[in-house]
Amino acid sequence: MFDGFTMGELGAIFAMQGFAGLILFSVFVLMALGLAIIFGQMGVINMAHGEFLILGAYVTYLCAQFFEAFLPNLYGIYFFVAMALAFCVAGAFGMLVEWGLIRHLYRRPLDTLLATWGLSLILQQTYRSVFGAREVGVTIPEWMLGSLQLTDLIEVPINGIFVMTLTTVIAGLVAFMMFRSGWGRRVRAVVQDRTMAGAVGINTEMTDRMTFGIGCGIAGVAGSAFTMIGSTGPTAGQLYIVDTFLVVVFGGAGSLFGTIASAFTISQAQSVLEFFLSGSMAKVLTLLTVVGILMLRPQGLFTLKIRK
Repeated sequence: MFDGFTMGELGAIFAMQGFAGLILFSVFVLMALGLAIIFGQMGVINMAHGEFLILGAYVTYLCAQFFEAFLPNLYGIYFFVAMALAFCVAGAFGMLVEWGLIRHLYRRPLDTLLATWGLSLILQQTYRSVFGAREVGVTIPEWMLGSLQLTDLIEVPINGIFVMTLTTVIAGLVAFMMFRSGWGRRVRAVVQDRTMAGAVGINTEMTDRMTFGIGCGIAGVAGSAFTMIGSTGPTAGQLYIVDTFLVVVFGGAGSLFGTIASAFTISQAQSVLEFFLSGSMAKVLTLLTVVGILMLRPQGLFTLKIRK
């Protein structure tokens, strides 16, 4: 596999693919954070999570079109406006889905899987009808163009650095919300003992609705970041949903640190293997490795102690 490469070339390849893996890691983390919150607290298998990502991407696309047409002088800051809008739109729609669909299916994981899978198909067709079947993209602001030359063989794109910085900030905010805010305390109380949490006055229904909305809102932000590194299509979210569930299960459902560690491990393995092997073979080897580890440790890398 390494035949024909010098040590210097191999070092450059691993460095470049490692950085590409960090960009993939950023998308995985943003997707998996919301899914881990939803699955960890509510036990809901949200197969439409990828479509919330695409909703955020399309909101970003529309925002970019608006700024380009009416506020061209402010185009350089459109992404920050689009990111806030993507969070609000995806979060509000997530709360609506929880109220209209998910709340009727609690403690029925197979039913939530089928219902959200049907919702994902509906959303895909809706996106196809509204935006067309062709992929769309945004024009990256000038300050995100170009790359940083680290060595003669290694350069990193500025938009990739921005996406990783954004991921770090959001992961920090989620950690703060989970462990330092009143909402986070309510979420952890409901995870540990839902009946007792309700008995002491916590509105578990509203906590679930807020949790689902915030999880979907984070997916919307992931969609905004996704537009910086790829084009957006009606079915693009399905390309990441399997990997996202793999990240959540491998890291341990409900564990924030486990989600980040799992996303880093899987993204780096896929990125390096894809350079030397085909993309499909890289996914197969990564999946087999993760399945093998889960056979030895079915609870994932990290777990939370909860009362049953």
